[in-house]
Parts: sequence; C-alpha cells; structure tokens
Amino acid sequence: MRGSEFAELKAFSAIVEEGSFVSAAARLRVSPPALSQTIRRLEARLGARLLNRTTRSVSPTAAGETLFARLALVFGELEGALAEVQAGRDQPAGALRINVPRVAAMRFVAPILGDFQVAYPDIALTVIVDEVLTDIVEGRFDAGIRLGERLEQDMVAVKLSDELQMAAVAAPAYLEGRSIPRHPQDLHQHRCINFQWPGGGNIYR
Repeated sequence: MRGSEFAELKAFSAIVEEGSFVSAAARLRVSPPALSQTIRRLEARLGARLLNRTTRSVSPTAAGETLFARLALVFGELEGALAEVQAGRDQPAGALRINVPRVAAMRFVAPILGDFQVAYPDIALTVIVDEVLTDIVEGRFDAGIRLGERLEQDMVAVKLSDELQMAAVAAPAYLEGRSIPRHPQDLHQHRCINFQWPGGGNIYR
C-alpha cells in the first residue's frame, strides 16, 4: 500500500468517526475542500460510493460501513503495536541471551544479577557460561563478554574493565636450585603448566 492510499483510508475513517467533514478536517489538520478531494479520489479508486453527504450530515453507505468496520480493526491493531513499542522504550522486556567465559561470569555478571532482576523484571535473562566461546552471531546470542585477544574484528565492543593482570606462581620447593623468573620471557626456561582456550585459542604459560 502506498502512502497516499493509507492517507485516504485514514481520512475516510476520521470522517465516519467525526460524522462531519469540518470536524474531520480539523482533526487531520487539512482544509475541508482538500479532505473532500481525498475522499473523491478514494471512491474513484475503489469504484464505490462510501459516504452519503447532505448539507448537514455525513453518513457511510453500506459499502462504507463494511470498509469502516474492517479498517477499525486494522487501525486498532496498528495503534496497539505502536503503543507496545513505545512502552518498551521505557521498560525493556523480552528474552536476553549472553555468552560469557567463566571468569567473566564470576567477575562481571554474578555481582549484578540481583540488581538487574530488580531493575528489569520483565527481561528473561539467560547466561551461557562457555569456555569454548561460541560465535555470538552464529549462536544467536544478543551479547557476549570476551577478553580483548578473543574479540572478533567486526564486533561492536564496549570495554568493561581495566587491563587484567595475571601472575605466575610456583611452590617454594620448585624454585629450590632454580633461578627466579624476572621477565615473562624467563618462563620459557621453566616447567610451566600451559592453559589454552578450547578450540585452538591462545596458550598462556
């Protein structure tokens, strides 16, 4: 449906609801002659007379009554849909699925879950703790938390924290007779336990 056709139907509905061309024109903020021209175009396009006009009143014909009844349902549904969208801007609702590694779930998600539920009671939140770090788009997630080096180049990202610091530790018995590492490169000379992201990701020594 073209915009002009929608405008014609809205004009027709306004006239039936107001029972007057003058009142409908004021409601639609157009002149009565312009409104009359709009209705003439609509009737010509449909090939049917929709309104009975007298000098004092306007009433729908049988065809007009049938059309108005259908339009009232359609416009009512449309207005309801728009109202739901507008209400959603003030109070978000629906399902929210996020994908996070365990460290992010514990550090960023768990501490705020209670406050989140209070602030957004109409959101059904699902948190998937996933060390494999599934592709967010392919997995149909709404959002995810990633370490910087695990972030895809085309993703829109918001930084959540400062740089995370990691520490290498060793038992005193292990360091007996060995040099204490002073630089990350020194760790190559030691028997380190390696950590690797599932799926062939980076190795941390």
